[in-house]
Amino acid sequence: MTTLIESDEHKALRAAAAALGRRYGRDYLTRTVAEGRHPAELWAEAGKLGYLGVNLPEEHGGGGGGITELSIVLEELGAAGCPLLMLVVSPAICGTVIARFGTEEQKRAWLPGLADGTRTMAFGITEPDAGSNSHRITTTAHRDPGTGDWLLTGRKVFISGVDIADAVLIVGRTEDARTGRLKPCLFIVPRDTEGFTRRPIDMEINAAEKQFELTLDDVRLPADALVGEEDAGLLQLFAGLNPERIMTAAFAIGMGRYALARAVEYARDRTVWQTPIGAHQAVAHPLAQAHIDLELARLMMQRAAHLYDAGDDAGAGEAANMAKYAAGEACVKAVDQAVHTLGGNGLTREFGLASLITAARVARIAPVSREMILNYVSHQTLGLPKSY
Repeated sequence: MTTLIESDEHKALRAAAAALGRRYGRDYLTRTVAEGRHPAELWAEAGKLGYLGVNLPEEHGGGGGGITELSIVLEELGAAGCPLLMLVVSPAICGTVIARFGTEEQKRAWLPGLADGTRTMAFGITEPDAGSNSHRITTTAHRDPGTGDWLLTGRKVFISGVDIADAVLIVGRTEDARTGRLKPCLFIVPRDTEGFTRRPIDMEINAAEKQFELTLDDVRLPADALVGEEDAGLLQLFAGLNPERIMTAAFAIGMGRYALARAVEYARDRTVWQTPIGAHQAVAHPLAQAHIDLELARLMMQRAAHLYDAGDDAGAGEAANMAKYAAGEACVKAVDQAVHTLGGNGLTREFGLASLITAARVARIAPVSREMILNYVSHQTLGLPKSY
């Protein structure tokens, strides 16, 4: 059951993750991005302390918690100015899918490394012509009748962190022998597999995690590369997509909190006339509104995480979409107001807020746009006619 009061264990985890974040901070992340590096030191320490795998099963090296605990870690790292985007991908999406549906061999091979950070997995779903419509995925898989191997062909775009990942969990489609229709399936594709190539996408946004276009040209995989059952279809796919939405909310809330804290600190100290600018309601009220919006988004994120961890996939789907929407909107508003509060200083490298303007918009766009979430809520929750 969802509780509005965090347990002592969750409070302790939040405090510990926040302390780790403060040891690194925004300056560390900015420096690694400028050097073109992944924040490997922070990733390694977070793994050593058990934070990367806090949601994974204890028998496979994890903490035995859930998305509730992992979202706390990401939110607090974000609030300290050093969020780890691959937390959304490697343990939250890939780790969850393998833990729920993988074979025992796949669990033994991957989960301990995902939990301690020594192995990383990316997630490949988006395609040039598929976008938010997973039913239009054209990456196809078929069996070689002679060997039983899988052969994958297709393209993916905007796939994060492929250069640092040991493998990519690829969403493909196989043909249903009974109906002839294509159904989604998940495959573990090692990064250096023959026929599997990547091309970096030149992004305006500066981030530690690079984006890639992937090409699969008759990539041959053993039969055991398939995760779960061939007939499970959308069930397995959404087992990863709901945590992705929840963790994206955590990412956005942490970023918004960081920006808001910088603005509040500035508004307390900056004096133009007789009093600090934070004493003026035109400055104070928008910051208060930003705080309220972030707190409301956090409540929905916590609800979504609790529902998911309790096994209520349907309820979690609705709540996760709402949480992602609310957090994305709150983050953009908080960052915008923070920059506005600092005025010209908000655009300087010294204060480090300007780069968040573009970063904050990612939470509105990915992994699903706010418009598609509104479509989902209007159709699934309100029962209105489907327009797409």
